[in-house]
Amino acid sequence: MAAESGGPHEGDKAPAFTLETDAGEKVKLSDLKGKKVVVYFYPKDDTPGCTKESIAFTGKLKEFEKAGTTVVGISKDSCASHAKFREKYALKHTLGADEDGKVVNAYGVWVEKNMYGKKSMGIERATFLIDEKGVVQKVWRKVSVDGHAEAVLEAARAL
Repeated sequence: MAAESGGPHEGDKAPAFTLETDAGEKVKLSDLKGKKVVVYFYPKDDTPGCTKESIAFTGKLKEFEKAGTTVVGISKDSCASHAKFREKYALKHTLGADEDGKVVNAYGVWVEKNMYGKKSMGIERATFLIDEKGVVQKVWRKVSVDGHAEAVLEAARAL
């Protein structure tokens, strides 16, 4: 599935999801209606880029909350892995475990990657800003971590 064509585009209804979280609860997109939601997909817990990105979102969490926005990070890691990741870096936002890959597929972020000539499937770092009605308002693909949380926050404030 090509990243450019897969998953929702701006103006599309966000694919529904219900995921187990690191806290042993469920995060359900439909339960967040009435709030803006940032859903960011990252490849793997406790790896350099993913750690930096997650810490950046946690660092801006109070500002996201002031902007009426909930932040949810999603990877295919287990709830136990998410719990260790959260504890190690004092992460404050929800981490959803998509172990069966249904959500990463629905959002079009499960893609073929090419690392040093070796092809494999993995999660493309991507972020979706969803409005209070469940419509995707902004999509960032192939995210560069530096300054990303700030850019997402500015977009959330502008909604």
